[in-house]
Amino acid sequence: MRESIRLGRIAGIPVGLNLSVFVIVVILVAGLAARRFPAVYPGRSAATYLTAAVVAAVLFFASLLAHELAHAIVARRNDIEVDRITLWLFGGVAEFRSEPRTPGVDFRTAVVGPLTSLAVAVLFGAAALLLQLGDVTGLPVGVLGYLSGVNAMLAVFNLIPAAPLDGGRVLRAALWRWRHDRTKAAIVAARAGRVFGFVLITLGVIQVLTTRGLDGIWLVLLGMFVVNAAAAEEQQSRLMADEFDLRVRDVMAPNPVVAEASQPLDRFIDDTVLRRPFSTYPLTDADGRLLGLATLNRIRAVPPRNWSATSLGDIACPPGELPTARPDEPLVSLLGRLDGCADGRAVVVDDEGRVIGLVTPADINRALMRRGLAALDPYQGHRGADMARWIWQPAQP
Repeated sequence: MRESIRLGRIAGIPVGLNLSVFVIVVILVAGLAARRFPAVYPGRSAATYLTAAVVAAVLFFASLLAHELAHAIVARRNDIEVDRITLWLFGGVAEFRSEPRTPGVDFRTAVVGPLTSLAVAVLFGAAALLLQLGDVTGLPVGVLGYLSGVNAMLAVFNLIPAAPLDGGRVLRAALWRWRHDRTKAAIVAARAGRVFGFVLITLGVIQVLTTRGLDGIWLVLLGMFVVNAAAAEEQQSRLMADEFDLRVRDVMAPNPVVAEASQPLDRFIDDTVLRRPFSTYPLTDADGRLLGLATLNRIRAVPPRNWSATSLGDIACPPGELPTARPDEPLVSLLGRLDGCADGRAVVVDDEGRVIGLVTPADINRALMRRGLAALDPYQGHRGADMARWIWQPAQP
């Protein structure tokens, strides 16, 4: 999930917001301030209801962040690389660069999220009870009670055994331990997720048809997300089974043509684009570190009359939004990050952050097709002139 606003780091983990999170914030605040709180606690001013709703929304997203942080911290303690945490329309996503290596790690990483939400629910509930024992009533208790209830529901919902929910991960870990086959376990969990997603869509359509429009629309959207995410997980699991040993270095195009961010578009087009058969150009500083990524699609979006006044840095995809990878990283862990402004491309960097290669969809497809052809080879193993195929390097994009 692509972040739009970087909030900073918590426990060393980058945390950001996707702009879609503001949609749910507005809907949540409007629903609490205009309906729920006035119905339960009548007689307050509109400003009071609005303040209580904003506080509840902020604390709700803080709860979601705690849920995702729990996943990320446990993952990192079990040698899983954590890329970032992003809050968005349907909650939060903790993105990992690598996969759990044992069923136990998979289980611990998955179950800690719902347990954290349950603990947060208990804390908010206890705080509400303490206020009531201290003769405090009204909206403060209502806000805490709402937060307790919504976190409890979040915990229960996430424990449903269907990927990509946490319960789907728990199911995967259990089947993995039982059958000793991670791929089959992941496929079962993903298919359960698709069934659950279609159930949500069906319930949403029924609600829309019975005049409960807004709630039904949200169920349909959530169901569509679950179906698509589960399908993607099944595809990735199959890919892991077939191509787990492929590394980024196996598919990357090494030594890409780089450019300076300050170079005007007209000069860059004349000196480089028209003379080189490439479509992707990393921007680097004097030390070779990544400053952005320029693509032909981004260059073509600028009217020719503006080329002389526009630099590559003005139109480049910024480094914070670029997927990056290390050469020894498993290819499958990179696939889920190939989105956003980079048009499906990733930049490969070394331990010092210097650009050493590119990965494009064409590179990946070429490598997978070669692997498929190799699987059909009746003569497995290295022999004679066929040794050349083991040192093949993909062409520059």
